[in-house]
Amino acid sequence: MCRLTCHFLHCGQRSYDDWSHPKGKLKRDEDPLAGALREVAEETGHTARPGSELPTMRYLANGRPKEVRYWAAEAGPGTFAPNTEVDRLLWLSPTAARVRLTQPRDRTLVDALLNSLHMT
Repeated sequence: MCRLTCHFLHCGQRSYDDWSHPKGKLKRDEDPLAGALREVAEETGHTARPGSELPTMRYLANGRPKEVRYWAAEAGPGTFAPNTEVDRLLWLSPTAARVRLTQPRDRTLVDALLNSLHMT
């Protein structure tokens, strides 16, 4: 019997006391998956091996519509160093991830990932 352990990466910004999934803006004409992998590397210092696409999140940020696409991913090699966007990283269990995330909308991605891995 094989047992899969699932941990979630969360990026923290001390100045905002904010915990969220890695995300960022696409460069002009950048493929969304390539942009997601670039942002993970920039924010965390780690590469990522992408899996299935997760639900797209749509919401208002400072009164402007925002759309963020996410993918399940397996962490690759790398080393985190605090930077201008992220000053802390945590690897958390699904239960701890739901508690730590700042925005309730981000909690739905935890469930979506677990569903995609057939862990619910």
